[in-house]
Amino acid sequence: MIPEVAPLQVKAGQESQFELAFLQAQRIILSMSGYLSHDLQRCIERPREYILLVTWQTLDDHEVGFRQSAEYQEWKRLLHHFYEPLPVVLHYQAVRGASLTSAPIEGAA
Repeated sequence: MIPEVAPLQVKAGQESQFELAFLQAQRIILSMSGYLSHDLQRCIERPREYILLVTWQTLDDHEVGFRQSAEYQEWKRLLHHFYEPLPVVLHYQAVRGASLTSAPIEGAA
């Protein structure tokens, strides 16, 4: 699995329009080969800033399969005019043995 991390800065006053456009655009990535999941979160302290986390099966699923597709052109049309500046998108891989999740507390409801 390859997490894609995209910090997004939306032009002032366009946050609501961006969120509506994203609801439409997310259908595009849902249909892409190698897509696993996504999560869009808005910053509490800086409401113009968002982070988009997309998980792909492989780097090529994003960089080739998605970014070189006709569907990506529609994604760009729907979303890219909201960004200032355009985001720098990075990809990550897990560090072996360094990922943990909390276990349920015994006796907790």
